[in-house]
Amino acid sequence: MSWGTELWDQFDNLEKHTQWGIDVLEKYIKFVKERTEIELSYAKQLRNLSKKYQPKKNSKEEEEYRYTSTRAFLATLNEMNDYAGQHEVISENMTSLITGELTRYVQELKQERKSHFHDGRKAQQHIETCWKQLEASKRRFERDCKEADRAQQYFEKMDADINVTKADVEKARQQAQLRHQMAEDSKAEYSSTLQKFNSEQHEHYYTHIPNIFQKIQEMEERRIVRIGESMKTFAEVDRQVIPIIGKCLDEITKAAESVDHKNDSQMVIEAFKSGFEPPGDIEFEDFTQPMKRTVSESSLSNSRGDGKSEPKFGGKSKGKLWPFIKKNKLSLKLGAGPEDFSNLPPEQRRKKLQQKVDELNKDIQKELDQRDALTKMKDVYIKNPQMGDAASVDHRLSELAQNIEKLRLEVQKFEGWLAEVEGRLPARNEQPRRQSGMYEPQNPSAVNSCAQDRESPDGSYTEEQSQETEMKVPATDFDDEFDDEEPLPTIGTCKALYTFEGQNEGTISVAEGEMLYVIEEDKGDGWTRIRRNEDEEGYVPTSYVEVYLDKNAKGAMTYI
Repeated sequence: MSWGTELWDQFDNLEKHTQWGIDVLEKYIKFVKERTEIELSYAKQLRNLSKKYQPKKNSKEEEEYRYTSTRAFLATLNEMNDYAGQHEVISENMTSLITGELTRYVQELKQERKSHFHDGRKAQQHIETCWKQLEASKRRFERDCKEADRAQQYFEKMDADINVTKADVEKARQQAQLRHQMAEDSKAEYSSTLQKFNSEQHEHYYTHIPNIFQKIQEMEERRIVRIGESMKTFAEVDRQVIPIIGKCLDEITKAAESVDHKNDSQMVIEAFKSGFEPPGDIEFEDFTQPMKRTVSESSLSNSRGDGKSEPKFGGKSKGKLWPFIKKNKLSLKLGAGPEDFSNLPPEQRRKKLQQKVDELNKDIQKELDQRDALTKMKDVYIKNPQMGDAASVDHRLSELAQNIEKLRLEVQKFEGWLAEVEGRLPARNEQPRRQSGMYEPQNPSAVNSCAQDRESPDGSYTEEQSQETEMKVPATDFDDEFDDEEPLPTIGTCKALYTFEGQNEGTISVAEGEMLYVIEEDKGDGWTRIRRNEDEEGYVPTSYVEVYLDKNAKGAMTYI
């Protein structure tokens, strides 16, 4: 089965067929290319989908991922990200192994096809030239034969005519002989040309054309084999990622099986447990006497069992009774809770404070590690001055020392609040006074009772009070003490030794070298209360300022 013998006369059809084969190959390349684009698009959409539902860092949503069901969902999102990566692998492999290789092969195929058909056309042109030569020799032989016949007839006519001279007859005879000789020469040339043409034709149809068509056939068969191999590769590329995709699906199944409803239920208890006891029974209401109600036992005030209801602040209540913060000066920012988490129930407050302490300790450790590294670097610079200037790290070491001191002060503050909640230390009565600047509770039990009565069973604080269940106490003195308090007098001045960023509630930011008023000296907790002007005052670390106590300092300071 050879195209050279079976299709010796189908040159034009073979040319069309091989061009069609190249078109099919290019169509397949385009198909694979579009498939790779679809895989990339699908992978991109999967990644975007996974990213869209990932929890945002430092958000409430991130805290929700501590439950087993949400952790399983997060694992599913991560596996979907890996799943998308496998589709990108499919696209990359198809591009490199199929489209890239076939594109180069098509270019080579076109060049080879062009060369073969050029040889075929050249062979055809050669045989056509030989045919034309044969036709010309044949026509020449035919013409010479006719001329010889006419010359012979003319000679015979002249020889039979008695009126023609002998010279004319001799001339006619010579002309006839010449024409016969020319005819014989043409016959010999025609015979030679015919033999040559037959030889060329046999060579053309039995040697040249079969060889050229055989090469074209081999070229076409290689094309067919190549496109078959590419289709096989197309399937293999998909099959190679199936195990990894299977692992992704197995991990999703494993994550789904890790969902524990009992564990999630317990975590809900830990997340929202207030630490309060349910309210006690309501006593019989005798309308001849004020209503009595058993005070709820809570972890904040151990007043259950007294048998007496505590009086409440009523009338002009302005919200929670702690922390007592100076109005308009040290008030909490809108939408933010107190720094000591005093707005939370005891159990939740303890968790928040412990979490804050752990975070601060981690920050301190990071700063210590940086300080140790810089200290070692400085020692190396001292021993080998050519490696660097030892003084260049002093500024950074100073900054780290300040940061560590600030963080340690913060840890001490939060550990103190944590100790209060856990009952290791007595409640600090000084802190509210330090925050307000003036107020000191005269009757702690009354304040605790007031705070306890305003707590709901779920640990929240209610702003509204029933008129039937409260003993109203005139609140004018209580309100006036906060609304109309006089500013504290200055007791000296101070100079900021370092820059301090007052980011916590009750603190104030100062710049290095700034002069300010001192209105309350350090009470042993490491904080000094200062004032910049009538509307700006707060606490700064005592180690950050140099204090000059002077009773006559007020009015004598100039601002820098």
